[in-house]
Amino acid sequence: MQQVFTRPESLKDVQTHFCPGCQHGTVHRLVAEALDQFGVQQKTIGVASVGCSVFLYGYFDIDVVEAPHGRAPAVATGVKRARPDSFVFTYQGDGDLAAIGTAEIIHAANRGEDITVIFVNNTTYGMTGGQMAPTTLVGQKTSTSPYGRNKAKDGAPIKMAEVLAQLGGVAYSARVAVNSPKNVLQAKKVIKRAFQFQAEGKGFSFVEVLSSCPTNWGMAPLAANERIGEEMIPYFPLGVFKDDPIAQD
Repeated sequence: MQQVFTRPESLKDVQTHFCPGCQHGTVHRLVAEALDQFGVQQKTIGVASVGCSVFLYGYFDIDVVEAPHGRAPAVATGVKRARPDSFVFTYQGDGDLAAIGTAEIIHAANRGEDITVIFVNNTTYGMTGGQMAPTTLVGQKTSTSPYGRNKAKDGAPIKMAEVLAQLGGVAYSARVAVNSPKNVLQAKKVIKRAFQFQAEGKGFSFVEVLSSCPTNWGMAPLAANERIGEEMIPYFPLGVFKDDPIAQD
């Protein structure tokens, strides 16, 4: 019998510890498959920040640098400049990247650093207790917004893919989801495209991935997965917002 589905070489052979229904594992696989396709496992350096994304080192069979909360793009900048032949990506959540790390992501993107950022958006702070994040939807209840996010007081959820697409240093910015087979296949193509930009030295690339967090949403895994399509995608539309290779001197 022919084996048609195997573990990517860039992933370790370990059992997941993520909550039931969490989609970090799916995103991990897509990233690892892209690394394998480009044959860059041995020269890849991942940068993980604080949150559920921090466990990058436990699942990827690559070198990983730990960054302070929100500072992964700054650390990745230093890594890439010190080792320009390395393949460098950050893996961050929304509470990390879009809140305490806003300055770092904006300026790394605007400078056009030759790195790739994988941004997992589940509209909440996952590891620290389900607090309201910059991406929390209006009306969504969290541990710090028990009556739901109030747009008049808390502002509107930030659309990071669209925000970064406006910056001159950004070569590629897109948003995908992993809530259905069709969307997973599209996410795989987009992540590969983002990595291609770095492999060819064409500038900063960014992929936002809509993902579920059943535990902090207080939902069963199936219901949480359905929420992505029913609530998140209507507000955070999927698509490519910028695809413009930047010539590097």
